[in-house]
Amino acid sequence: MSADYPRDLIGYGNNPPHPRWPGNARIALSFVLNYEEGGERNILHGDKESEAFLSEMVAAQPLQGQRNMSMESLYEYGSRAGVWRILKLFRQFDIPLTIFAVAMAAQRHPEVIRAMVAEGHEICSHGYRWIDYQNMDETQEREHMRQAIQILTEISGERPLGWYTGRTGPNTRRLVMEEGGFLYDCDTYDDDLPYWEPNNPTGKPHLVIPYTLDTNDMRFTQVQGFNNSEQFFQYLKDAFDVLYAEGEDAPKMLSIGLHCRLIGRPARLAALKRFIEYAKGHEQVWFTRRVDIARHWHTEHPFTGKAEQ
Repeated sequence: MSADYPRDLIGYGNNPPHPRWPGNARIALSFVLNYEEGGERNILHGDKESEAFLSEMVAAQPLQGQRNMSMESLYEYGSRAGVWRILKLFRQFDIPLTIFAVAMAAQRHPEVIRAMVAEGHEICSHGYRWIDYQNMDETQEREHMRQAIQILTEISGERPLGWYTGRTGPNTRRLVMEEGGFLYDCDTYDDDLPYWEPNNPTGKPHLVIPYTLDTNDMRFTQVQGFNNSEQFFQYLKDAFDVLYAEGEDAPKMLSIGLHCRLIGRPARLAALKRFIEYAKGHEQVWFTRRVDIARHWHTEHPFTGKAEQ
């Protein structure tokens, strides 16, 4: 990485650090539930068009200046029915979740956010809106960040310590670091372990915990994605098996991305349940929240001034 080419294509290379997960775990398993319903594009939210992304209507196009009632109802399934089915499943297996919570969505259904907190799940900020920030000006994005922190703090009773925008802009990472109150962010997909971001304008260490777009139920809505629950289960199982085997001498992290309106459908939840049962059948697994991974890394692998360590 250099000023002329600000990308890191090397990372840890062939010498990743041993994470020293709690309990001598061979794998840290992080389930992430995205709570977005009510924060997506909609003319009711002041947008110029309707939502068209990540739903059963895989070929949908935005409707300019109009509501898409079918799309809205697909999202509403997540907040009305899907989320409660998912929370029940994780309660049954006593597994903590990290919730990527969109603040506007949380405002429209504070009861479910409080229920998540009561069950010990982490509320991580997923921004103020569930929109693409690529072309948003810096001032507005900074204001959205401020609003998200304030809203989620008021509803949950705790300030969010993690951040994930998803569809980031060129200023997102810098704004997160400048805000200064986050233990970590997840806006990359580039590693199987956390790492320290070297380019922090504040001069303070900033931890990145990479997320995932492959072990993610979003692929039910995409070309070359999952067509049935068995494909989803098998893909998660294969990822787990490879990383668990590697974990004998080089433990890693496995993130699994979930969405209320997608995995909350009964057939898909059945696959998730099978995978959880499979993972629970292994002894050296750390089922954990991302904030706990962050705290562990801050303690076990503190920043030393190098890009990676």
